Amino acid sequence: MSVTNLNIKSETAAKPSASVVTLARAARPSAGFRLPPFVKTLADNVLPPLIMLAVLLGAWELLCSSPTSSLPAPSRVLEESWALIVDPFYIGQGTDQGMFWHIFASLQRVAVGYALAAIAGIALGTLIGQSDLAMRGLDPIFQVLRTVPPLAWLPLSLAAFRDGNPSAIFVIFITAVWPVIINTAVGIRNIPQDYQNVAKVLRLNGFEYFTKIMLPAAAPYIFTGLRIGIGLSWLAIVAAEMLIGGVGIGFFIWDAWNSSLISDIIVALVYVGIVGFMLDRVIALIANAVTRGNVKA
Repeated sequence: MSVTNLNIKSETAAKPSASVVTLARAARPSAGFRLPPFVKTLADNVLPPLIMLAVLLGAWELLCSSPTSSLPAPSRVLEESWALIVDPFYIGQGTDQGMFWHIFASLQRVAVGYALAAIAGIALGTLIGQSDLAMRGLDPIFQVLRTVPPLAWLPLSLAAFRDGNPSAIFVIFITAVWPVIINTAVGIRNIPQDYQNVAKVLRLNGFEYFTKIMLPAAAPYIFTGLRIGIGLSWLAIVAAEMLIGGVGIGFFIWDAWNSSLISDIIVALVYVGIVGFMLDRVIALIANAVTRGNVKA
């Protein structure tokens, strides 16, 4: 047998048959239609919670569908509180208001109390983080005061202010200020020594060091405290409004309980959870923008 014949035979043996090629092409993933990236991202982020929500609602419906159940099923909640859901902007007399106005009144109190807590917390946290003397003098006091439950401050604030609105704002302030103080102090104390050496070489004054070195370096810690604080503020106002009365989501829940409107309470709790989630997202997005991605939303 010649060398030429051997080469032809080896090439023939190495060449796959037509049926093998066809099977390989069929098994290859199709490069045709693909979902746009934003649609895929939306599906990845939205579908899982929607599926879990459907499962939870289905389980809730099954467990509470009995006439003897003490809690209403989702279908019954929709039936009994439909007017409350579809008309959140209803304006009545006194505390007879739509859900939007109760939430808006609560958010106003939260905005004032939280803003005061943010300003005072960052200032005191900076003082404690910078000064060893302030740390030794103030930290033990703050550690004791921060363990006091928020509602325990309410009688004292009512005695001091003699009005429900400033008392609720004070409760929000005293609840939200501690995580801001602690996280700011930790952030200041964790500033790298290299940053401080650069400040000395550049001969930065106190204000320049605060704005160009201290705040940017401690910003992730500060925003962590602010995120914790906004969640605690929303929790505190709901609890405080149950006691002070007036227009507010907390008072609405307590009034619905006194009127045995369990479905209205469930609707209000859904609103409370959604608003709390949105507040956290807002602070997280601000933190992500200010710190340029160092704090993940």
